[in-house]
Amino acid sequence: MLKGETISTGAPKTCPQCGVTPKLEVLHSAAGFYIGTQCQCGPYSRESLYLATRDIAVELFRRGDWPRRDTERH
Repeated sequence: MLKGETISTGAPKTCPQCGVTPKLEVLHSAAGFYIGTQCQCGPYSRESLYLATRDIAVELFRRGDWPRRDTERH
């Protein structure tokens, strides 16, 4: 992962295109569920690794204890 690719690694907290400061939430893509943000432009950041189910993602988000992307290894 590149520095600044997530909010936790330095991406702007406000989208430079639409001016929205997105809030963390549970989101879904074709790859799975994740904790991230979206703004008026669409998905903005993915802060967690992908999670198998919405229930798992919601519980980890509620606890504030999800697997963070900034610990990913390539």
